[in-house]
Amino acid sequence: MRSMRTGVMAVAAAAVAVVVAAPGTATAAPKAAVKDSCPSGFVCFYRYKDWKGTPCKWDVQDPDWTSGTYKCSWATKNNVMSVWNAGTDPSLTGVAYYLKKNYGDRVGCTRQGHGGNLQGSYKVLSHRWVDGSCG
Repeated sequence: MRSMRTGVMAVAAAAVAVVVAAPGTATAAPKAAVKDSCPSGFVCFYRYKDWKGTPCKWDVQDPDWTSGTYKCSWATKNNVMSVWNAGTDPSLTGVAYYLKKNYGDRVGCTRQGHGGNLQGSYKVLSHRWVDGSCG
């Protein structure tokens, strides 16, 4: 009976250790996964979850992803599925993104050094770096 109790306690302790370790692992994995496709100082948007595929990336704000110096070839046809903000400007807090050109209908904001999978049910057509609340 005593060895069974010890075994159950060991399994419970291992489960707690896995749960406690998971947040740290989750933070490190995205940085490794996107470091090659999203350079420092840029924000990168991806057509696929988990930062897969060729991203559309900027180191500046863009009021229209379909024209101008930087264009996102898939922006009008595909939903944005994931984002990574590799911004480094200490005066800015994040990147806000919008459903419409010229910063209309803000749909989200991602803080510098963060990112993740998005809902994936909308297209983004503009973004800008912000210095206020980003969530």
